[in-house]
Amino acid sequence: MPDTEPSSAPAPACATGPVTADDVREAVRRAADLIRGARAADWDARAGSLEWSCWETVEHLADDLFAYAAQLGPGEPPSDTEVPFVWSPRRPGGPANVVFADRAAGAAGLAQVLEACGAMLAAMVRTTPATVRSHHVFGASDPEGFAAMGVVETLVHLHDVAGGLGVRWEPDADVCARVLARLFPDVPADAGPWPALLWATGRGDLPGRARLTRWRWYGAPRGAGGE
Repeated sequence: MPDTEPSSAPAPACATGPVTADDVREAVRRAADLIRGARAADWDARAGSLEWSCWETVEHLADDLFAYAAQLGPGEPPSDTEVPFVWSPRRPGGPANVVFADRAAGAAGLAQVLEACGAMLAAMVRTTPATVRSHHVFGASDPEGFAAMGVVETLVHLHDVAGGLGVRWEPDADVCARVLARLFPDVPADAGPWPALLWATGRGDLPGRARLTRWRWYGAPRGAGGE
């Protein structure tokens, strides 16, 4: 989940079209491929600038995808709270999750857990009417908004994990542009979509702009006029 505080400036002009269930599936597929390809890596290594290990970060990502799917699941989605699962950490300072992966299953099992949770979110986005609204800490959102949140979580947390594992991760520029337009409508327009997304989530630098230490996104449906 993000911190607080927005960035400033207009959205990238190259962004067109909605964020879809297919975008969720593709982002998660690529993430799972990276995880499977790093089976021999040190999964207890710290994930980039996070305080969690690479393993814990993927578990957190899977849990985010599960939680976003869950928000769309009830017949009357909650308007003021998360669906009341019990989230708890496995260790002090670790991520508070519902979802954990069996370490004995290795990286291949971790990838399966991530894929399963991504498939749940994609299915809920695909089948939930666009008029549905459900609670998020940054304001009620629609299925497309939750899809965009899931894609952003996947892209930036795999950046964290890739940094810890010492492998390359660079997402598709088009999907980065579309999630920026959907969730970060005020990011700089003069930067590439992936560097802009890293900057908007406090993970990268842009020329002439200070790195963000506090940030947020806006999940309100398109045309809703803010949160």
